Amino acid sequence: MLAVDFFHVDCAVTLQRLYCFFVMEVGSRYVHVLGVTANPDGPWTTQQIRNLLVDLGDRAADFHFLVRDRAGQFTASFDAILADAGITTVTIPPRTPRANAYAERFVHTVRTEVTDRMLIFSEWHLRTVLAEYSTHYNGRRPHHGRDLQPPRPDHPVADLTQERIKRRPVLGGLINEYERAA
Repeated sequence: MLAVDFFHVDCAVTLQRLYCFFVMEVGSRYVHVLGVTANPDGPWTTQQIRNLLVDLGDRAADFHFLVRDRAGQFTASFDAILADAGITTVTIPPRTPRANAYAERFVHTVRTEVTDRMLIFSEWHLRTVLAEYSTHYNGRRPHHGRDLQPPRPDHPVADLTQERIKRRPVLGGLINEYERAA
């Protein structure tokens, strides 16, 4: 199952509202940040989902459902692209964000860990920050629903009781990652 949603970040310099579109693979909690834009309209959203299906390749057949809200950006062409790939779109009832709980939890996480703690200066800056954060989120950040394992670990988890640990700052020290010292 896939879950999609938008969240917004206000730019500190231009005072422009930027929208981030993401998709989460619910089973593994793996997040794909599909794009950032100031004007998320139907054609833009449809193109982003096409890009995701191309990136997933043969893995797209593993997904049967996509959960989304009733936002105007999700047009009939968006649903048609997914239907062609064999993915059924499930629309949540109006004003029930808990029905898309996995996506809403990611929005809460990215806000509390990143965007509420730093000033975003431009669309490029937000893309860069989200790219680095998604690498951290997918490769090293522990998830309670996965027994404190990241979605796709990019290093072995260190035993903190037996080994020396080295700290590596991410996003300029906003987040820290830990690994075994050599």
